[in-house]
Amino acid sequence: MKIVVLDAATFGGDLDLSPLSEIGETTVFNNTAAADVAGRLADAQVAVVNKVKLNKENLEGLDSLKLICILATGYDNVDTDYCRQAGIAVCNVVGYSSDNVTQLTLAMALSLINRLPEYTQYVRSGKYSESGVANRLTPVYHEISGKTWGIVGYGNIGRRVAAAAEALGCRVIINKRTAKEGLDCVSLEALCKTSDIISVHTPLNESTRGLISEKLISMMKKDAIFINVARGAVADEEALCKAIEEERLGALGIDVYSTEPFGKDHPFYRIKDYPNVCLTPHMAWGSYEARVRCLDEVIKNIRDFYAGGKRNRVDI
Repeated sequence: MKIVVLDAATFGGDLDLSPLSEIGETTVFNNTAAADVAGRLADAQVAVVNKVKLNKENLEGLDSLKLICILATGYDNVDTDYCRQAGIAVCNVVGYSSDNVTQLTLAMALSLINRLPEYTQYVRSGKYSESGVANRLTPVYHEISGKTWGIVGYGNIGRRVAAAAEALGCRVIINKRTAKEGLDCVSLEALCKTSDIISVHTPLNESTRGLISEKLISMMKKDAIFINVARGAVADEEALCKAIEEERLGALGIDVYSTEPFGKDHPFYRIKDYPNVCLTPHMAWGSYEARVRCLDEVIKNIRDFYAGGKRNRVDI
């Protein structure tokens, strides 16, 4: 069996990928351009990928390729319809980063509600030392306890965020496709109108693309905190940017973008230095522990596939 890793650089340079070599001849590329995909997978049976887009244009004619293993939960970068037609199995990994993404979601919310960037900058600049005053309490910040936290998407991550938010004293409301007894499920419009904190934890597909629209953003409270750790294209990025610029939204915490990395023409580039904006480089999933778990799951997926199983298949 020949295994090709197409974009190891996106998985961190500190992780040992040698366990893959125990199940097959493994070739590792740090990055792969779209034009190089077909050549690099020409005689491979297994492709291991994180962010490279795989579709008919670069997969057609790869008769040896039997399995694509995604080093992630989301699989919107792989054309599963084409893979199904071409007889290429596709596996993702679930649950490996739920704690990690929950951790960053909470970190963003707590940092933004406490105005930590502004307070730490006050000390870092030397102004605190020069002030002669023992404390500083501006800008005004607020307690998270008693706030309403709206959660869009109630999968593994959404459930963990809900539990953590409740532990912090928040009232939690949920928007999910099917209401469930025991949960405070509301419409997306009601969630946007009433939430003090909104976090998004839904996959990207045709029904969720652009889900957080300009109209919904306009309904949010003026001091609301909006956090997206799901997929960038789930929300209208230009509308979010304008809401911050026009002070119609309290704060923004974003780890995912419709274009990664985003360029200078992206709307978030205009607000990247705002103190009420926390932008991180799609790192919520990637603690060392989570990446070790992810690689272990990929190896299990490969072994199971060649044993005739269907573990974590997303093409069926």
